[in-house]
Parts: sequence; C-alpha cells; structure tokens
Amino acid sequence: MDLNLRDIRALVAVAEAGNFTRAAERLHLSQPALTVQIRRLEETIGTRLFDRNSRNVALTPAGRELLPLMRKSLHDMENVLRDARALGDGERGTIRLACLPTFAASVLPELVIGMKREVPRVAFEIRDVVASTVNALVRNEDADVGLTGGEVSDPMLEVLHTGVDRLVAVCPRAHPLAKKRRITLDDLVRSPLVLTAPGTSVRAVVDAALSETREAPDISCEPTYMMTAVAMVRAGLGITILPETAREVRAEPGLIVKPIDHPAFVRPIAIVKKRGRTLPVVTDRFVKLMQHAVVTA
Repeated sequence: MDLNLRDIRALVAVAEAGNFTRAAERLHLSQPALTVQIRRLEETIGTRLFDRNSRNVALTPAGRELLPLMRKSLHDMENVLRDARALGDGERGTIRLACLPTFAASVLPELVIGMKREVPRVAFEIRDVVASTVNALVRNEDADVGLTGGEVSDPMLEVLHTGVDRLVAVCPRAHPLAKKRRITLDDLVRSPLVLTAPGTSVRAVVDAALSETREAPDISCEPTYMMTAVAMVRAGLGITILPETAREVRAEPGLIVKPIDHPAFVRPIAIVKKRGRTLPVVTDRFVKLMQHAVVTA
C-alpha cells in the first residue's frame, strides 16, 4: 500500500496533538478510525511510529526522524492540490497563444491587462507570427490557441470564432492617391506596390483581389514584416496594403491611410484550437475575451 495525503495528515496530527482523541477531532474522524489508519501507516512503512499508553502517545525515534519529512511532504502535496484546484477553477495557469502580429500589437496588450486583473496568477506565452506559423504551432501543440488569418482549411484545427480584418492602402502624404477619398482597384494596379511576402495571409487576400484585373501589378518589393513595408513606403518605393488594425499603418506621421473601395480587401481571421483537445480553463476564459475583440463581418 502506498502513502497518501490522508496517511501523512494523520501522522502529523497525532504527533502534534500528542493524543488520538484530539487528533481525531481535528481530522473529523472517529478515534478507532484514526487508530486503524495509523496502524496501516506503520505497516506500510514497516516500523512503529508511536509509543502509546492510556493517556497519550509519543513518537518513537523512527517517528521523530520521519516527522519533518512528512511535514514537508504534506506541505508540498497540499500546495500541489491547491494549485491543481486553481487550474481547474481557471484561477491560475499559463495561456499559450500564437497570434498574428497585427493582433499582438493592437488589442492584445489590453486583453492581457484585463485578464491579469481577473486572474492575477495567470502567465502568458505569446508567439506573434504569420498565419501559417500560427496554424503549425497550434497543430503541433506548441500553442493551445491561435488567432490566425485567411480561410482555415486544416482538418486538425477547430474554429472557435471568426471575424474579419479590413485592409487599407498606406501611402505618403505627397502621393497622388493621398488626395482621393477612396482608392479603387485600378488605382492600386497603376501604382508601384510594396506587398507583404507571398505566404502571408494579407498577401493571399491582396493577390486574390488583384487577380480580378487584367493588368499585372507593379510590385516593387515584398518584405515579410509590416513595419518593413511601412519603411519602404516612407522611402518612396510605392504604396502598401495592410490590415486596418495594424498599428504599423499609423506609425509614421508622414504617411496616410486610405480605405479601398472594393469588397475583396477583407482578410478573414479566426480563433482556433487543435481539434479534439480540451483547452485549459484559464485559456478558455481568455478566448471569450478575444472573441469580443475580434471584429465580425
């Protein structure tokens, strides 16, 4: 028979009370039940732990040596039990999130602050990466939940919530298109473009929209990161197309943001988890906060 939490509590209680009756009252047990429990414990360990007489009990030398170890074990096991209950109640834990950089740099900080107000003992592991990497991290269980872009077709991923991210054109204030109220598809095709690299969710939306025109777009460069695209626009290499929620679009005072007059310039976004996996309770709570922050179509 293995030692368990009740056995250790019984030994510590009897040692501290010096009496089976008082120890039984503390543990809410009958005295005979406690006596049987201590006897079983001694049989399991293979040595007598208490010397008994009609009035009190005293630890044997073996019992005195074991008591500090049992107290430490009891403390550790009670902490484990307390932490396990907190995990089960969603009152602590680590939220492992993979998400698009636009989300990480816009609404995520406020969501993290709000979550920490609700659950002070929550921790975060955040990976801000492109959509394909978000999907891979969730699929490989390196993240429990992800906020990804584009259509989710991976059968291993379950979509928890969907929304949209509208795309806008970003150009220098001196650019001819900066004077227009709205930019058309033809305007974009006739201008040099700084587009995010192929394989990114934004680029997939842009390529699909531009495919409706007969003219081939003039792509001047294809950076991976949005901040690099903004820097390229500032340098005069063209205009870029980025999500409206991206803070990069307003990072430069010399640039201006213009809406695009075409319904195709909308990026689908989704909150996903691995199919068949149960989210930690604290992560499930955070997903509900994320759902309120995602713009629905």
